[in-house]
Amino acid sequence: MFAVQAVITLLLVVIAAVALAIHTRNEAEREAVSRSVAVAQTFATSPGIVEGLRSKDPTAALQPRAEKVRKLAGVDAVVVTDTKGIRYTHPWTNLIGTHVLANIEPVLKGNVVTETVHGTSGGEVQGVVPVTDDKGKVVGTVVVAIRIKHLNAVVAGQLPLLLGGAAVALVVSAGSTALVSRRLRRQTRGLDPAEMTRMYEHHDAVLHAVREGVLITGGDGRLLLANDEARRLLDLPTDAEQRQVTELGLEPGTAELLASGRAATDKVVFAGDRLLAVNQRPTAPYGGPPGSVATLRDTTELTALAGRADIARERLRLLYDAGVRIGTTLDITRTSEELAEVAAPRFADAVTVDLLEAVLRGEEPSERSTIVRRAAVSGAPEGRLLFPVGSLIDFVGSAPQAQALKGGRARLEVDLRTAHGWRELDPERARRIVDSGIHSLIVVPLQARGVVLGMVKFWRREKEPFDEEDVAFAEELAARAAVCVDNARRYTHEHTMAVTLQRSLLPRALPEQSALEVAHRYLPAQAGVGGDWFDVIPLPGTRVALVVGDVVGHGLHAAATMGRLRTAVRNFSALDLPPDELLSYLDELVTQLDTEEATGNHEDKAVTGATCLYAAYDPVTGLCTLARSGHPGPALVHPDGTVDYPDVPVSPPLGLGGSLPFETARLDVPEGSRLVLFTDGLVKGRSNDIGTGLETLHTALAATVDRTPEETCTAVLNALLPTRPSDDIALLVARTHRLAPDRVAEWAVASDPAAVAPVRAECTLRLSNWGLDEISFATELILSELITNAVRYGTQPITVRLLYDRTLICEVSDGSSTAPHLRRAATTDEGGRGLFLVAQFARHWGTRYLARGKVIWAEQALHDGAAEPGVDLGDLLLAQLDDAQWDDIAG
Repeated sequence: MFAVQAVITLLLVVIAAVALAIHTRNEAEREAVSRSVAVAQTFATSPGIVEGLRSKDPTAALQPRAEKVRKLAGVDAVVVTDTKGIRYTHPWTNLIGTHVLANIEPVLKGNVVTETVHGTSGGEVQGVVPVTDDKGKVVGTVVVAIRIKHLNAVVAGQLPLLLGGAAVALVVSAGSTALVSRRLRRQTRGLDPAEMTRMYEHHDAVLHAVREGVLITGGDGRLLLANDEARRLLDLPTDAEQRQVTELGLEPGTAELLASGRAATDKVVFAGDRLLAVNQRPTAPYGGPPGSVATLRDTTELTALAGRADIARERLRLLYDAGVRIGTTLDITRTSEELAEVAAPRFADAVTVDLLEAVLRGEEPSERSTIVRRAAVSGAPEGRLLFPVGSLIDFVGSAPQAQALKGGRARLEVDLRTAHGWRELDPERARRIVDSGIHSLIVVPLQARGVVLGMVKFWRREKEPFDEEDVAFAEELAARAAVCVDNARRYTHEHTMAVTLQRSLLPRALPEQSALEVAHRYLPAQAGVGGDWFDVIPLPGTRVALVVGDVVGHGLHAAATMGRLRTAVRNFSALDLPPDELLSYLDELVTQLDTEEATGNHEDKAVTGATCLYAAYDPVTGLCTLARSGHPGPALVHPDGTVDYPDVPVSPPLGLGGSLPFETARLDVPEGSRLVLFTDGLVKGRSNDIGTGLETLHTALAATVDRTPEETCTAVLNALLPTRPSDDIALLVARTHRLAPDRVAEWAVASDPAAVAPVRAECTLRLSNWGLDEISFATELILSELITNAVRYGTQPITVRLLYDRTLICEVSDGSSTAPHLRRAATTDEGGRGLFLVAQFARHWGTRYLARGKVIWAEQALHDGAAEPGVDLGDLLLAQLDDAQWDDIAG
């Protein structure tokens, strides 16, 4: 209200000030016009003006007089012109002789003209009068100008008075408005009419709806107000208000207390057969009129309510504790134990939990059965009165347990001494249960999503027998626990499936090879199967690849992704790629998989973050080539027991490499050393960082001198395995071996076809020394083809190497990067049949590219079984070899 009045007053003051300013300006302009005309007429009729205009030099005659008049009259310009408007005088002498800025046409006719023009010095008010001779002829004009800024100065001079008056008016108006508003707010306590109406309606509704009696008495002892609850408790007559409290027929003590108005706190008084707790306070100290206000509570009802409230409060606390304590793990047995521990002894003296067999296996029950297995017991009396944990129980159809399982509804046995159905399973045990003091039972099925998973039984011995309210609470408690049991069941099912899938994707048996003695361990995480994996992959040339990797996340998706990556690594290994190139291809594959997942709106299933370590060991040279992508580096245990962590350059995790190259490390590994490859779950956990884990691993490995890889795996897990692993653990321990020097033969070959025969002869001799005469002929054919191709199409250096291990490996290397391809030659072709023969007589063959050149290798079994059964060797040779090749062989 005050703000509105202040704004209106301010607007009125502003309007008045503007009107006054405009009026003052107009008056100043009218005065200026009159003044300019008066000065012009006076000067035009003064003696000597006509003579000056007709003189030879009007300016010399009139300029001094015009300036003198201008200064005396206080005007800005006195200008004399001829009848053509040419100036003879002007305060600015440079304008003399120029045309005047005035309308002189009416003036030449004898009229007086006033006008406002924009002259050389700004806006001006001009008065223009004619100059006439004795005959009345107009011989010139006089123009007197007053500048407008001088008029503004007049108005500005009056502004202080104007603004002062406006300010005084505003202050007076605002002050009066403030005083009126303050008085109104004090009288209405700051509330406007709408708020006062709403407050009255609200307070009146609350007053009559509250379940406490409210009485307001005046200072003279009259009852001013009583709500509905007060009328009920005191049994007041309908016309009780405005009557003396002592005249209402109340108990003397009650009437005396209410009429006295003295303060009272929980004062118990009688009102018929009721005991009322009265709280009374005077109203005067709180700004009200003399009197008092009293509240009444029926303590008879409050006592009963308090007891029920305590029970309800305890039940709510128990349900809250159940929500916090049940389901802390996803283990079915532990969840059952938590249910039993929460309910006993706070709700029941003993609690047992029985689950169907399928549930314990993580499966969903296909049908309702009465055969259950005891999963948890809590609060059981002394001795083996109740079936112990692990017992398989088949309840008879008349037992309340069987009826609860089949019907899916809770069963109450208030008095076990008179009930008979529950005794039929084991009468002797039932007798001992009753003799121990257990007298009441509630059986509640555990149901989730409409499926019965088992049941929970609540037994009482010392507490009051169960009633229907207890059954409702037991059902609520069991319903909450059933959800946790079902979650654990589904997790167990998924966990079992994931473990089964992952173990099916991991190597079931390590391949036979002589380069490494390998032992491995894989342990899934307690919280769920992850994506850790390992692999041992034989490579050409008696080499072996060791692989460990990790896929972020847990569950079936991580396990399936692990299988895809392991398969990809095996496929890339078949190409005999260097470790850095292999990881580069794997990085591109992960990036492609992530792109496909993102396109399918499955961003949460991305593979990005997978890591891998790939190591290739050559038993001929003892050289191990390694590369890693975001994975922990290996540990190397030397034959003397010293342990170190080789510096292997680390690249970003798979899928994040982008354009960054993968780097390779080369280690010269002594024979008998142990390479230890692992995932981060072994050295990093919730309670320690990876640095601490690596130190512990170092200590554990240092204590395994002269231990086998199997013993090393056991010792490492004993030292580092946490009680509840939070991540998968994959561990690979490989002891290195060297291929004996006498089982390696190597020759250099000149770029001459004649050099083929001597090398072939030396190879045949070496095979004879190794006792491999049985495969000598097939080896000669293979070497003839490979060496001949290298001489004809390759470049120096050309080298032949034989490796005698579990198989015989023939290797021919040259400096060319062009590899041969197997094809079936046409009958008219002169060549193209050599590799066909190699493929027929070798178990495997292929090409391995080096930094400079390539190696063509062929692997043969150590017995004569390479050719297909039933194939005549002579016919095969006659069909495939041409004359030139026979000449080479014969030569």
